[in-house]
Amino acid sequence: MMMAMMMATIERHARVTPAMILLAMISLAISAIAADTANADNKPGEKADDKATPPNVVIIFIDDLGYADIGPFGATKQRTPNLDRMSNEGMRLTSFYAAPVCSVSRAQLLTGCYGARVSVPGVFGPASKNGLHPNELTIAERLRELGYATMCVGKWHLGDQPEFLPTRQGFDHYFGIPYSNDMQRRSTESGKNVVPLLRDDKVIELLSDEDQSRIVERSTEEAVDFIRRNRERPFFLYMPHTAVHTPIWPGEKFRGKSSNGRFGDWVEEVDWSVGRILDTLRESKLAEQTLVVFTSDNGGTPQNVAPLNGSKGALYEGGIRVPCAVWWSGIERPGRRSDEPIASVDFYATLAQVAGATLPADQPTDGVSLLPLLKDSGQLQRDALFWHFPCYIGRGEPSSAVRAGNWKLIEKFGDRSYELYDLARDPGEKQNLIAQAPDVANRMKGMLLGWQQSLQAPRPSRPNPAFDPSTDRSRGGRGAGPAGGTQVGRVGSQAGGAEGGRKRGPGSNRPPSGR
Repeated sequence: MMMAMMMATIERHARVTPAMILLAMISLAISAIAADTANADNKPGEKADDKATPPNVVIIFIDDLGYADIGPFGATKQRTPNLDRMSNEGMRLTSFYAAPVCSVSRAQLLTGCYGARVSVPGVFGPASKNGLHPNELTIAERLRELGYATMCVGKWHLGDQPEFLPTRQGFDHYFGIPYSNDMQRRSTESGKNVVPLLRDDKVIELLSDEDQSRIVERSTEEAVDFIRRNRERPFFLYMPHTAVHTPIWPGEKFRGKSSNGRFGDWVEEVDWSVGRILDTLRESKLAEQTLVVFTSDNGGTPQNVAPLNGSKGALYEGGIRVPCAVWWSGIERPGRRSDEPIASVDFYATLAQVAGATLPADQPTDGVSLLPLLKDSGQLQRDALFWHFPCYIGRGEPSSAVRAGNWKLIEKFGDRSYELYDLARDPGEKQNLIAQAPDVANRMKGMLLGWQQSLQAPRPSRPNPAFDPSTDRSRGGRGAGPAGGTQVGRVGSQAGGAEGGRKRGPGSNRPPSGR
């Protein structure tokens, strides 16, 4: 068609000669080559200029929210209309996995690496000499390199010393409590138990218990302000809420509103916060170009994990399987659910691909891009998911685990025992099949051992004789153990990321699907 238009133009203005025809053909060829080059990296249906405007990213990361604690995943005692709508307009990931406790889960999300690779075993306490290694490249740093504005609002928990704070790990700004809200110290001025509230790298307030009742409201307003101030440029908002970790402090407007006590009230306030974020995106006309993730850092308390087994601190499903919803205009067939096993380490590769960032080959990661799943365009390229938790915390004990397909193997370091479950038939992990399926067990033992050895994963030198699985010690933040709440002194030198750094064992990073 373009050739016909060019010939018609020539005929209107001059006598056509062979030289003119040749010139027209050359011009057409050059135009076609330029068009092909401009669209070479575009996916089917993607506009050529889409890459000039990468999507905004919002990650809402709740603390200690169990699998069935919100409506889209089965909650009935607390109402979550905004998360219901988010799931209906987006996608539910019903076999989504985090880590069993706070710090390692945050490290995995931000680096795309298992905790064993970046030497973050469990939980960092206040004033710990360790934290996420300053040399680690977080997804915030990757996105900031591409021109994104970045902000962290909420619970950081990857080290509270200056060299570990969010502003040293790729975030332009920070507002929040740097660790769990139960890791309080007595104020010399007021005599009250308090936690610090930071803006960037400065303490601006000391929050008492009652002061914490406004932390969700204040964090939400900070997030809304950040979105509005950066509506003309791509941004990354990481919002790891203090809620719903104990002590439970719902805002005054939400107290007594649910049918599940103060816990349910705080979940409903979190849902309100999600609604404020999504409404702000809609009002700012940013909804179509923003990817939003909602999930939890680990499983819930023993009272809030049904129908799963275990709870926070354990490698049973109740300790690591958490709710997750993704809201994005790029999702094919919104409103669907996926039971594909995926993990928090996958968001690093996913966001890098969406934003157009590259993953350097000399820094191995463990996640894979979820775009084939979100776009319903293919399978994820992965054989198994792994966990390594060499600590005592909550009702958990030092363990490792691997999931491959529907099978899950747990190795317990204390008594050197193994448990094997078929999660398709037994999601509550009630029937240990270690004796009934020896071939499967041996294959998965080999997978787990090979992975542990590749990362030099630390193991306890001896069991803790005081361990009692019926006792919940998850609130041990006031100095229990060298990493604050996790007893890791028996596992050798890997007590924190600042002393370890990224291990170079084989990672899963490969060119993302379609690139």
